[in-house]
Amino acid sequence: MEPTSVQTPAETQRRGKPGSLDNPEIYEDVPGHVIPILEREFDDFDTRADGFLSGQEEEDTFIGFRLKQGVYGQRQPARQMIRVKLPFGGVTPEQLEMFADAAEQFTPLVKGHVTTRQNFQFHHVPLDDAAKFIRMISESGLSSREACGNTVRNVTGDPWAGVTDEAYDITPYAGAFVRYFVRNEVCQLLPRKFKVAFTANDEDRAVTLIHDLGFIPRIRDGVRGVEIRTGGGTSIMPRVGTTLFDFVEVDNGDYIKVSEAVLRVFDRQDWLRANRQRARLKFMVDKIGIDAFREEVEQEMALDWVDDRDFTPDELLFLHDEEANAPEPPHAPSSPNGDSREFDAWVTSNVTPQRQHGFSTAEVRVIRGDLTPTQFRGIAQIMRDFTGGYARTSIQQNIVLRWIRNEALYDLWLRLKELNLGDPGAHEITDVLSCPGTDSCKMAITSSMGLNRAVEGRVAAMQIDDPLTKRIHIKMSGCPNGCSQHHLGSIGFYGASMKVGGRQMPAYVAHIGGRYEGGTVAYGTRLKVRLPAKRVPDAVERWIRMYERDREEGEAFDAFVDRVGMEPFEAEVRDLAMPVEFNLENIEYFIDWSRSEPYKVVRGEGECAI
Repeated sequence: MEPTSVQTPAETQRRGKPGSLDNPEIYEDVPGHVIPILEREFDDFDTRADGFLSGQEEEDTFIGFRLKQGVYGQRQPARQMIRVKLPFGGVTPEQLEMFADAAEQFTPLVKGHVTTRQNFQFHHVPLDDAAKFIRMISESGLSSREACGNTVRNVTGDPWAGVTDEAYDITPYAGAFVRYFVRNEVCQLLPRKFKVAFTANDEDRAVTLIHDLGFIPRIRDGVRGVEIRTGGGTSIMPRVGTTLFDFVEVDNGDYIKVSEAVLRVFDRQDWLRANRQRARLKFMVDKIGIDAFREEVEQEMALDWVDDRDFTPDELLFLHDEEANAPEPPHAPSSPNGDSREFDAWVTSNVTPQRQHGFSTAEVRVIRGDLTPTQFRGIAQIMRDFTGGYARTSIQQNIVLRWIRNEALYDLWLRLKELNLGDPGAHEITDVLSCPGTDSCKMAITSSMGLNRAVEGRVAAMQIDDPLTKRIHIKMSGCPNGCSQHHLGSIGFYGASMKVGGRQMPAYVAHIGGRYEGGTVAYGTRLKVRLPAKRVPDAVERWIRMYERDREEGEAFDAFVDRVGMEPFEAEVRDLAMPVEFNLENIEYFIDWSRSEPYKVVRGEGECAI
């Protein structure tokens, strides 16, 4: 299963085109090109898709095949969402330009979407174009392999890894993990999807505690290792993970060995397969306890399969020296001439100094995670001009530009403004996060993207300048599942419905007090009120004003929630939760955000559990 390294032109000519049957696997140590490309998979997809469209293959068998290729069914008939994996968020300028081309050629809405798992998604792609799409992106080294289905999903990471305070850069080992497990027979048909994160330090910006497996760098007696965490997960019945092993070596491959043992134990749990909605690893760990689970993993590592493996990651490590390609100091940098308040606000909220002297990162706030072809191409050129070509997506649906010379920040910001991407407030209260909701998802109940637009507009109109209030995070999902990580929001919502006089109304259930920063993870508490969708912005404003009015000196929102409890939050919006009579004056309440037709629940079977 080991991929080959990059071949010389002569070797390529002798062995055939990279990705062909004669030269099947190839990768390069450049961002975004972590997963080996197999051209024969595109040929297989063409054949299977044609067979399905012509009625020669049943949908049940075809769905499992296309999900492994990252092609996911939408609520719209004959339309697909294609999810492109970006391991630990790394992407190149050329790949962003490829996204621009693909969006223009294949997506009716002509945009791409950054997800909370650092992928890019493209919606409404006709099935007969899906193979063309994934073949096209592969030309820039990108892969959608195992982005969906019951597999190891995109391996996420801290977008500041390598440029922040850390024991060592975890990036090479995250890359080796990806390369070891993609297409690995042990994880092609797991009981459910399996999520993995590598973080840079104890700030845990990758939020390892909500994952099936999470890794934090550790050094013990001069030896590199990781703390391994397991048993976390959001969605229905969320669980916070815990430590499986406090130190496991990485350079000898023990972290991969432990990971395969965990996957093998998980894969054998037929009792989990009986109910696919409860088939996540978190339920096993929760049922038997972490000590019993650790014992099972240790017993698994004592079996014969271990002797048949070479876990040493040397050949798989993602080794790329970004600093060697960092930009030179600009010859004639610009600076604000006069009023610099707008630029200063952007620097304060979006710019972080790197540990490398003279360099900074800039987090580009991507509204609702959506990028147009013009923005894709504009960011690509900005990367070439200011970053040495380096950027990573973040779980906040933003893009982190790396290796920016401090003297060049103003010029870079001006370029971002030209793309409508120069807004301050990255990862602050106006940086509202949501899943696509009923725009595309089969399982969605409400238009979470429409609500995002309404809430973001309301919060922006409040012109909040209080630094404590700015630290509030607002997240929303179009159903009870966790795609927007609404459980972690200071204020979080999931889509629901209400019945009033026999008519359906879009609604939301609120969670208050979630947190995930500084290495602390706690899920918000669900309020005992259900809010009509059109009243959610009013509720958000009331809660913010209540916090500012009733908090103690210097009291953060999380501490305020812990002190006062849920009852004041429920009381503050109880009148907003009252039913609305259906009539011409109130008809807007029976129409969802960003919609024009009367609301009704149309929810299909999602493919996450297939």
